[in-house]
Amino acid sequence: MEDLTYIISLILMLIIPLTASIRLHATYNSCKKKKNKLNLTGRDVAQKILDENGLVSIYIVETNGTMTDNYDPSRKVLRLSQEVYSGDSIASIAIAAHESGHAVQDNENYSWFKVRKNIYPVVALGERFSYIILLAGLFLHSMNLIYAAVILMLFGLTFEIVTLPVELDASKRALQLLQDYNLIDNSDLPTAKKMLKAAAYTYIAAIFTTIAQMIYYASSDRRR
Repeated sequence: MEDLTYIISLILMLIIPLTASIRLHATYNSCKKKKNKLNLTGRDVAQKILDENGLVSIYIVETNGTMTDNYDPSRKVLRLSQEVYSGDSIASIAIAAHESGHAVQDNENYSWFKVRKNIYPVVALGERFSYIILLAGLFLHSMNLIYAAVILMLFGLTFEIVTLPVELDASKRALQLLQDYNLIDNSDLPTAKKMLKAAAYTYIAAIFTTIAQMIYYASSDRRR
C-alpha cells in the first residue's frame, strides 16, 4: 500500500505541473497570434483601467521574460512582460487586464488579496525552512525531520489555497473591466476567456502538486 501511495504521488507530482504548464503555454502561444480588433496594447489597457479607478500612483513598467507579469502591492508597480506591454494580441490585453485587476483589488481592500498580502512573509519563511529540513531529513533518514518539513509545507499550501480566489477574482474582474471601459470587441471575448481560464488552471494545479509533494516526501523515506 505504501509503495502504491509513493508511486501515485510521484506521478501526480510530475504530471500535474507539467500538464498545467503545457496547457498554459499552448494557449498563450495561440492567443498571442490573434490581434485584438481595437488595436490596443497591453499597456494601453492597463493604463486605462488604472486611470478609470483613480490609481494614478501606480507605475506600469516593462519587464523581461515571458509571462512574468505581476502586480507588486508593496511598491505599487504593475510589471508587464515585453510581449504584453507592447503587444496588441488578445493574450496581451487579457493578461494586462488581469494584473490591473490585482491593483483594483488592492485599492478596494479585497479581503482575500489582503489576507494573501499579510501572510506572505510568514509563508515565505516557512517554505524556506521546510526544504532545508527536508534535505536534512532525507540525508539522515530521519522521519521526524521529514514530517516536520511536511508540516511546514502546509504554509505553502495555505498560501496557494488563499491565492486561488484572488486569481479567479482578478480574471473575473479583467473580463468585466475590459467590457466596462470598451477595451475589447465582443468577438474577442471568447479568446480572452480562454487565456484567463488556462492561467487559472495553473493555480489549481499548484495546490494538487503541493499535496502530492507532501504525500510523496512523507512516504519516501518510510518506503526505503
